[in-house]
Amino acid sequence: MTISRRGFLIAVVLLTFGQQGIAIAQEQKLLAVCSTTQVADFTRQVVGDRWEVQCVLAPGQDPHLYQVKPDDVKLVAQADLCLENGWHLEGKDWMQSLARDARKQVVSCIEGITPLELEESGTPYRDPHAWFSPLNAAVYVRNITKAVVEIDPDHAEEYRARATLYLSQLQTLHAWIQLQVNAIPAGQRVLVTSHDAFNYFCRQYAFRSASPSGWSTGEEIGGGITPERRRQTVESIRQHGVKAIFVETSVNPKVVRELAREAGVEIGGELYSDSMGAPGSAGETYLGMMRENVLKIVHGLR
Repeated sequence: MTISRRGFLIAVVLLTFGQQGIAIAQEQKLLAVCSTTQVADFTRQVVGDRWEVQCVLAPGQDPHLYQVKPDDVKLVAQADLCLENGWHLEGKDWMQSLARDARKQVVSCIEGITPLELEESGTPYRDPHAWFSPLNAAVYVRNITKAVVEIDPDHAEEYRARATLYLSQLQTLHAWIQLQVNAIPAGQRVLVTSHDAFNYFCRQYAFRSASPSGWSTGEEIGGGITPERRRQTVESIRQHGVKAIFVETSVNPKVVRELAREAGVEIGGELYSDSMGAPGSAGETYLGMMRENVLKIVHGLR
């Protein structure tokens, strides 16, 4: 009788947990498809394991130059939510085109940020690299949270709780960056990189920026290397006594290496710019990417 009862209890436990396991396995996760690695990381911070988050760009890829592939079309067609940076960071608006063709709505995470208005050959444009200020990154996170809650309101409290924690981490990052860059004398705060990706960082932390190729590595207005930009960049390096200039992980380093030789300065290292680092690297998350960039900048310029 004792053995029979024990066997019955074991059978009940196994049956109960087995059914739960089947239910969990069969539960369909919602799918968020993101254009860039930064947007994908922000999204994961909000949704946790409740959603599957896929990114079109791989670490190290350039959003300005990216060419859409057939697998991207299939991926976006399955999405419950499409998210992009916006303001033409995605060259020729490839994420909007993917979403439009799949009849999906796409959320531009940059909306609500005060843009840096730039001008090239009389044509104005908005700098899309807004995430380089953690205070702007917070706007991305709020936009993502709003979009996720609209699709899955049953778990709104959970999403907002994660967002609140991450927003506090972004505020801490901002304060830490300010403390770190204070080690660089004001006259030495000149940041020279492959392209003008760091304008928001420079505005936030009182740097001057210079690059040979404008805001985009592609063919958009205001993008691309010109002889005049190159000349101005070399002059800026020499005028301000810049100690080091920086290449970017998502941009060919050839031009910056040539500038360094021409101006007689060192390469201060690789900065994460339009794409984060590979899994397992120090820059695989936004917080890690920003931390590593700041440490390299401070070491190279002070």
